[in-house]
Amino acid sequence: MRAHLLAAGLAGTTGTSREKSLRRYRMFAVRDPRALTGLDPELDWTVPELLALMAETCGVSADPATVCGQDRIDPARTVAALDAFAGRLRSAAARRVPVLLGTGHPGRLLGFYAPLASALSSAGCTLLTSAQGQRVDITTMFGVRPLALGYVRGVALIHEPGVRPGVDAPGVHTHSPLPLRTVLSAAMTDGGPLPGLVIGDHGWVCAAGQLGIEAIGPADTDDPAPFVGQAEGRVSVVVPVDDAARSDSYGPLAHYVLKRACLSQ
Repeated sequence: MRAHLLAAGLAGTTGTSREKSLRRYRMFAVRDPRALTGLDPELDWTVPELLALMAETCGVSADPATVCGQDRIDPARTVAALDAFAGRLRSAAARRVPVLLGTGHPGRLLGFYAPLASALSSAGCTLLTSAQGQRVDITTMFGVRPLALGYVRGVALIHEPGVRPGVDAPGVHTHSPLPLRTVLSAAMTDGGPLPGLVIGDHGWVCAAGQLGIEAIGPADTDDPAPFVGQAEGRVSVVVPVDDAARSDSYGPLAHYVLKRACLSQ
């Protein structure tokens, strides 16, 4: 797995720039909602504290004088987090808890989540599919963008209205916590089960953790919110990984954690 992470650019020197990561840390420190992605931190995190946390959890340079170049993820930290991730999958499958999988990176990470959805369903876990087709209004710098919530291979995402999402056109990138909240609201209205585990990224994992739902998922070096959630005890496992690599590079990660969780199909 370490060799694959390095070869695919998922760890080691990644495609995420140091400038982008530091900009997101500054946004998080002033509680910009775009960086919080649904998390309401208990502590007032300063930029130096965030940098120290990301150095500890991801392996980025802890030197504040390093302000440019490419960020780095320590593959050993990624593998350790994948092992912990597998442990949570194994526990969820053993308890057959309802599971919600959702992604704000459908073009990249669908190949990671879809095999997990299939394996958990086969193990007896109910996959939540509430709010299918419901409108989700996402605020952007250009105004409010009306989108719709859908599912591809058991994984929730948002997509353009009137466009049927699929593997070739999986959906829209977002950091918003609104899709997660839309699913939970619909599940409560329908009287269906609520998730005992949420697997996702960005707003999916942070908003779930904020609501007290067990949440696990991957995050890049420019996404401090999930790592803060983990540090504050609201997110169970965060896997440090470049989330903008080739889409086909994430499948081996899914196969690795399923094997470790004894859920390989």
